Amino acid sequence: MQPPASFDDRDGTIWYNGNYMPWRDAKLHVLNHGLHYASCVFEGERVYNKKIFKLNEHTERLHHSGELLGFKVPYSVAELNEVCKQVVAKNTIENGYVRPFAWRGSEMMAVSAQKTKIHVAVAAWSWPSYFSNEAKERGLKLQISKWQRPAPNTAPTASKAAGLYMICTLSKHAAEQAGYEDALMLDYRGYIAEATGANMFLVMNGELHTPTPDCFLNGITRLTVIDLAKKRGIKVVERHIKPEELAHAQEVFITGSAAEVTPIGSIEHYTFTVGPVTKQLMQDYSDLVRRP
Repeated sequence: MQPPASFDDRDGTIWYNGNYMPWRDAKLHVLNHGLHYASCVFEGERVYNKKIFKLNEHTERLHHSGELLGFKVPYSVAELNEVCKQVVAKNTIENGYVRPFAWRGSEMMAVSAQKTKIHVAVAAWSWPSYFSNEAKERGLKLQISKWQRPAPNTAPTASKAAGLYMICTLSKHAAEQAGYEDALMLDYRGYIAEATGANMFLVMNGELHTPTPDCFLNGITRLTVIDLAKKRGIKVVERHIKPEELAHAQEVFITGSAAEVTPIGSIEHYTFTVGPVTKQLMQDYSDLVRRP
């Protein structure tokens, strides 16, 4: 079986600063501010049956993330929504992933970069589940990371910014090298925060407990699942959760555009069942995103 093509060497179409171009031609100079100083924001969107789930919410968040990093995305929400749809169509994506992103360019190469051009691109590709079906059936194995989510007065934690994912990569690499599939990240106070790219939920005596998103993203999938749970009559409690409270959880799952709703089987020595609440919300979410 051939390995998947490198992301810089594929057939397809990418939208880049107002133009649709062949995938391999969408390039930028190595001396750009986004690469050197992490002045880049992005989104990750799922495509189901050729339709992007909650596209408008994602595009609005991209704009908000840019504002938090001190720049304005130079295309309107409506314009980018249409671009995302066209990129999906041009790449004939049935079920996959969309990546819109914006970054500071190469006009200035220093910490101060007020006069840089803001570049925007959108790519899309076919993509199966983020985790294998076998892993989702038994529940993922998580390690507790040594890296913690920073305080909101130390980083723009409400943005989906590239620089905030550096510790996610470090955490996931360490977890995989130790035989786990992902990592649980605590926040700067020692409370449960999130996985490396997904929000956390704990089922405790029939109630759904989830960390207060005051120093990490209040995910679009997270909000969707909260709404689905409430429609089922499940009580949802948002609060600060200590890691030792994992001992009192019967089920744990994560949510995210990439992860969707994925059960957790263990977090180091804590173990959980893939139980009825998790299974119900997995099904409800699957039904919702594939609704015509």
